[in-house]
Amino acid sequence: MNGEWLIRGRDGRLSVYQLSGDAVLCRAERVPGGSWDAPRRIGGEQRVYPVPAVGQGIDSYGHLVSWRPTVPGESGLVHSTHFRPLLAALDWEPIGHPNGKGDRTAEPAVAVDHQGRAHVFVRNDEGGLSMRAQALKGGWGPWRDLKGADIQGAPSAVAGKDGRIEVYATVPGAVLYWRQEKPATHFELEEALEVTVRPGTLRALATSAESTTLFYTDDDSGQVCAWRPGSKPVALLAAAGPGRLSALRCELDGHDVTVLAQRSADGGVAFAAYPSEQESAGASWTVSGPQLPADVEVSLAVDADGRVAAAALSPSTGRLFLTRRKDEPGLALSPWQAV
Repeated sequence: MNGEWLIRGRDGRLSVYQLSGDAVLCRAERVPGGSWDAPRRIGGEQRVYPVPAVGQGIDSYGHLVSWRPTVPGESGLVHSTHFRPLLAALDWEPIGHPNGKGDRTAEPAVAVDHQGRAHVFVRNDEGGLSMRAQALKGGWGPWRDLKGADIQGAPSAVAGKDGRIEVYATVPGAVLYWRQEKPATHFELEEALEVTVRPGTLRALATSAESTTLFYTDDDSGQVCAWRPGSKPVALLAAAGPGRLSALRCELDGHDVTVLAQRSADGGVAFAAYPSEQESAGASWTVSGPQLPADVEVSLAVDADGRVAAAALSPSTGRLFLTRRKDEPGLALSPWQAV
């Protein structure tokens, strides 16, 4: 899944989104920090492909986007809003295809501005990036072609300062960066960073009131790198494994820190933390957890008590594991528990 699929609702409950055949399922805590309910289908009975994107606004509402089959050989994107973990999500709403009609192009991305409007990004048939956003008074605006060429895989989108959306996407030998000058305005292609990115490792995060940071694995060096547009990328540490990165900004022992997580090559989950936007301080991995399936994905959130929480999910088996930070200094984690 593209985005953090472990989220905290406005009622404090943690919930996770997971795949099951042609459906997206949700599981949630019955009470904050308590037991979990059984998986429930999201978005009604429509079939969707297993490529959902997840985003969350400052109102804590979850937004999900995926492709669904329409007529033979064609597909369209759909969107659902989930207001609270234990409530039913809205049915999937069709939002169309960036080229009017056609088959799936690539995984989408979704980010939510400070007015609660979802912005959906996806590669179009010409290889550029297209975007469609919810309108202020309901409905959706038109599809807009943000240009670019030869985009590979899923973009990574994030709401930055004042709710302005920023989006990153990879092309052969570079990362492209778009942003809004002001909230609810058009997107401009601002910068291209010459770098070779390992597929599927982009993760954008708002790391301060002024900046977003893109984390990715450099395919040549195998290093996890941090890049803020307008500066040079910084090699932070060697990638723990081949999978997608998870990233979280939070408070740890009174300090503003960024936490990274990734499935390690030896089967556990690796965690690293460092002062936000201070890559020069360095970071190192600490591996946690039992031996996990090779396809496990990791996601991070802050729970109702302000503790870092991590979920590990195996799409092939549906098994879900959860850990939280213990009440002691540093990023010490409790034993992983099967949910």
